[in-house]
Amino acid sequence: MNLTINGEARAMAPLPHLAALVTALGLDPRKVAIERNLEIVPRSAYEQTPVADGDRIEIVHFIGGG
Repeated sequence: MNLTINGEARAMAPLPHLAALVTALGLDPRKVAIERNLEIVPRSAYEQTPVADGDRIEIVHFIGGG
């Protein structure tokens, strides 16, 4: 499957949903926000939101500081 993640074209194994993509990328789902094809996806919907060939995904990482 071909995805565009944060503006970069990436070939990935097929993934059933956004939660699987987050895991495949080694990210903590509690610390990211995801936009799929120009629509923000609520964290509660990651497991119900399918990933399809050609999707454009933007992922924002939250970084704590002090």
